[in-house]
Amino acid sequence: MQRGSENMTTFPFSAIVGQQKMRLALILNAIDPSIGGVLICGRRGTGKSTAVRALTSLLPPIIGIADCPYFCDPAAPQWMCSGCQARYEHKETFPKAQYPVHLVTLPLNASEDRVAGSFDLATALASGVYHFAPGLLAAANRGLLYVDEINLLNDHIVDLLLDAAALGVNRVERDNISMAHPARFVLIGTMNPEEGALRPQLLDRIGLYVEAEDLRDPGDRALVVEHRLAYDASPAGFIAQWADAEQALHERIKRAQQLLPSVRVSPYLRQAIALLVDRQLHAEGLSKPSGWPFLIERVPARLACKSLHKRSISCPRRPRM
Repeated sequence: MQRGSENMTTFPFSAIVGQQKMRLALILNAIDPSIGGVLICGRRGTGKSTAVRALTSLLPPIIGIADCPYFCDPAAPQWMCSGCQARYEHKETFPKAQYPVHLVTLPLNASEDRVAGSFDLATALASGVYHFAPGLLAAANRGLLYVDEINLLNDHIVDLLLDAAALGVNRVERDNISMAHPARFVLIGTMNPEEGALRPQLLDRIGLYVEAEDLRDPGDRALVVEHRLAYDASPAGFIAQWADAEQALHERIKRAQQLLPSVRVSPYLRQAIALLVDRQLHAEGLSKPSGWPFLIERVPARLACKSLHKRSISCPRRPRM
């Protein structure tokens, strides 16, 4: 199965001017997908889509089962599809392949069948054998699923995404025929607040929320234009100019992924989270992500941040009561 990022040539992540919070949120999700994705809110021209598409070139390649339509991880049988699990139980030797982490873009007009997959019902009724055509959720397994203008996405499709992202599994049922396959991906959504509001349940179920900043400094704005013109004039030359910075960041992410399992949460941090949950549950009139799920998701984000900075213990100051 051929896999890869949608864009063979992308603007270098390191060349993005400013937007430290946005870039950090993307990197943390790349280090630890269990954070639960990121929602980036900002006006047009703040580099949201550019940053998302540039992220893939920084990520270490992944190894998967070459002849599996879901590119299952041969080292994680608990997340394999039913076909690969059966082969694993029979102690088959899997053919392996290595591909870059891929980015799948979900269009706003995508149908349920396009997103979740579909059955050839005519063949199933005629022969008793059903054929499942995988959708975008299958293609996004072990990769990034990107939704631009996620606030304009159909509510039913939003529910499909959230269920699959939460469970790591996509379940499809049509006329008494059912199918399940792994769908573990990092959900990345971007939106322009001027084009419509976002469903509160979606806001609550995405791990991190960041705002893309409008650059106010004239020097920063001039640098943005300079970088863009240089890239448009010679993409290969501009990418080569930033190759060292990209490689350094790539190595940092790779080391952070390796260090992450050894990072521990200190008692102080657990106490701080418990205190924040208690305060949040008693707060009223919150317009930003609210409730305990958002606060609990700060734990893996904190761990990923510590691994990025080569620290094995997360130990903030004692929270003030």
